[in-house]
Amino acid sequence: MEDIFNGNFYNPTCGNLSLKEVVRETIGYMSLNPEFFYSIVIGCDSSSGENPNFPIALVILKKKQGGRFFLKKINYSKRKFYGWKERILQEVLLSCQIALILKEKIAKEAENLPLNYEFKYIHADVGENGITKDMIKEVVGLIKGNGFEPKLKPESFAASNVADRYS
Repeated sequence: MEDIFNGNFYNPTCGNLSLKEVVRETIGYMSLNPEFFYSIVIGCDSSSGENPNFPIALVILKKKQGGRFFLKKINYSKRKFYGWKERILQEVLLSCQIALILKEKIAKEAENLPLNYEFKYIHADVGENGITKDMIKEVVGLIKGNGFEPKLKPESFAASNVADRYS
């Protein structure tokens, strides 16, 4: 499997950033107003076709005050995706992989800081309406099996709005 951490993340304010810089920016953003509660979520979408792009969004929400996001685009040059089910599962798998790494790195860097945040949700681009409804149990199981709580459409804005905009 290709390394999902090769290349940069993109942020509209900061431009292209390494993984280490994303962690630093995330903690710096939360440190500006440590009295607020923050929620860090991950979501992924994909474009259609045999060689889709997989934009993964890391979203940091400041409770009732907006937020920021970082985007990582993945494209597998040596792998074909022949169906939408395969793409949906890859979206969720990528979200879980990157969330596990980022959650650990952010927790380690923020260990001695007075920050009030949670990093427990993965947003999946599936829901009760449409063709993805038959995949809900599978997607929820994959997310929960990786230690996160799933958010599905219409609550999965990190996948269905932020990442979707860049697919």
